Amino acid sequence: MRKIGLRIDVDTLKGTQVGVPKLLEILDKHGITASFFFSVGPDNMGRHLWRLIKPKFLIKMLRSNAASLYGLDILLAGTCWPGKVIGKHAATPIRESQKQGHEIGLHAWDHHGWQLNTQRWSDAKMLDHLQQGYDRLGDILGEAVRCSAAPGWRADARVVELKERFHFAYNSDCRGSTAFYPRLQNGQAGTVQIPVTVPTFDEVVGTACDMDGFNQYICDALEKQPFPVYTIHAEVEGIVMTEQFEQLLAMFKARQWQPVTLTDLLAEQPANILTDVKRDSLFGREGWVGWQDSKSEEVYAPSSL
Repeated sequence: MRKIGLRIDVDTLKGTQVGVPKLLEILDKHGITASFFFSVGPDNMGRHLWRLIKPKFLIKMLRSNAASLYGLDILLAGTCWPGKVIGKHAATPIRESQKQGHEIGLHAWDHHGWQLNTQRWSDAKMLDHLQQGYDRLGDILGEAVRCSAAPGWRADARVVELKERFHFAYNSDCRGSTAFYPRLQNGQAGTVQIPVTVPTFDEVVGTACDMDGFNQYICDALEKQPFPVYTIHAEVEGIVMTEQFEQLLAMFKARQWQPVTLTDLLAEQPANILTDVKRDSLFGREGWVGWQDSKSEEVYAPSSL
């Protein structure tokens, strides 16, 4: 049975309140345990709408039919009124995810703020953002948060360095090809990174494939990856695309693929390289994302940690 790392990003209040319970139902039905990453601060996702003036973002919104995919309540959250604090209004679905045995990690305090400002924030501001999310999610879970995943893969060498203060078991902050240890400023190995290795729905629908061909596209992409990590979103696969997501899980089963937590995938395929995290572009996304730098890879023995 081949293992597929399944990462579930939860960005908004609606995604937490509506999408997460539905995903929990589907995962329980199929006997799957996944890694959930929650945003727990203000839901300001609607403030992304200013980016419609940027051609690449507007084209992405149009080709993915975002208005019907996400719903106006998500697209307008935090624009005409202050964004509600997700951890305050939707703690129950987060605790239920934990109760059902899924891995829980920090996505963000303010998802919109992180995506927009990571290149602008001072170290102190970024650490404050991380600390607020870490504290709120820890209070909800009743235990220390063990892992994290940067929103929109907006993470570079500075983000990696600052996250070392939280002693996470792993981070999933970038895109790449296999698990690796990021090189810190002092040349030492940082907390292991588990990159996402295949595209997401919003990156390829309307360009590389259409809606009907998406599941086959993802299966083909995963087939080529020796370290397969796939991300879904509670706002998409947990609300309007639940039927298509279940069909994808059936395709996994037919291929004898088992979705697992990122921790479980890492246990089967441990990291054995040291490399840098760099900024680069990604097909289907506006701006930069963090990337595993294959040009700076060195063989690395985990036992030397």
